[in-house]
Amino acid sequence: MNRIGALLSGTGPLVIPGVYDALSAKLAAEAGFGAVLVSGYCLSATRLGEPDVGLLGADEVLDAAARIVAAVSIPVLVDIDTGYGNAFNVERTVRELVRLGAAGCFLEDQVWPKRCGHMEGKQVVPLDEYLPKLAAARAAGGPDFWITARTDARAVAGIDEAIRRGRAFAEHGASCVFVEAPESEEEMARVRAAIAPHVPLVANMVEQGKTPVRSADALAAAGYRLVLVPVAPLLASAHALRALFATLARDGATAAMAPRMLGFGELNAVVGLEERYRRERDWLR
Repeated sequence: MNRIGALLSGTGPLVIPGVYDALSAKLAAEAGFGAVLVSGYCLSATRLGEPDVGLLGADEVLDAAARIVAAVSIPVLVDIDTGYGNAFNVERTVRELVRLGAAGCFLEDQVWPKRCGHMEGKQVVPLDEYLPKLAAARAAGGPDFWITARTDARAVAGIDEAIRRGRAFAEHGASCVFVEAPESEEEMARVRAAIAPHVPLVANMVEQGKTPVRSADALAAAGYRLVLVPVAPLLASAHALRALFATLARDGATAAMAPRMLGFGELNAVVGLEERYRRERDWLR
C-alpha cells in the first residue's frame, strides 16, 4: 500500500494543508499533519508574485518539490497542474517526482495555460485527451505513487459532465478523484453518490472560493476522505507579513508585533539549529 493509502486506512478524514517552501512544510509536519500538498496557487504567489494562471513551469515546480521533500519525512503530494504538455510530458514529470521521493501528484484536465480552480475563464480538454495523461502518470509512478485525478468541468460544462469525468477517472485507475469547485452541498452529495463507491474523493476547501467551506468531520460524514486546505497557510502568512511591514513602516520598530511573532530561538528550533550544533561538536572530537 502506498503512503497516502496507508494514511487513509485509519479512522477519520485525511486533512492535507498546502505548503510552498521547506519552512512551511516543516511547520505543517511539526503541527502533526500526516501529509502536505505543494500548492500551485501558493507557489505562483510566493515564487513569482503572480496569480495562479499557468505561469509556473515544470522545472520551477520540481525545484520547489525537491526542497520540500528533502525537508520533511511525511508524504509530499505535488500539484503538477496539467502535466505541462501531453502524455509524454506527464510521464517525464512523474518520473522526476518519483526520483525526488514525492508520494504523489495532482493532475487536472484543464487546457494549458490553466487557472486556479476558483477563478473564472477555465477551459477543459476533451476526456480522450486527458485519459492518456492519466495512463502515463500511472505507468511512470508505479503502484506506490498516489495519483489524484482532477476535473474542472463543473465550471465549464456543469456538474453532470464533471461527474461523468470523475467516474471515468476512477475506471481508468486514478488513486482518488477530485471534482473541483462544486458550488453547493447538494452538488457535493451528487458527486459522492456517483463516485465515492469506487475511489476516495477529495474536497477542496478554499476560503471565499466557490465551494462551501465545511469542517473535516462534516466532510467525512458527507463521504469525502481527503480534505485539502491549500491556500489558508499562505493567506495567514501574507496577513502576518502585511501587518508586520505596516507596523515597521509606522513605528520604525517591530515591538508592537512581538506577541504575534515567533521568537528567534523558536524559529532556530524549527529549522534544527541545535542538531547542527551537536553534529559540529561531534566533528571536532
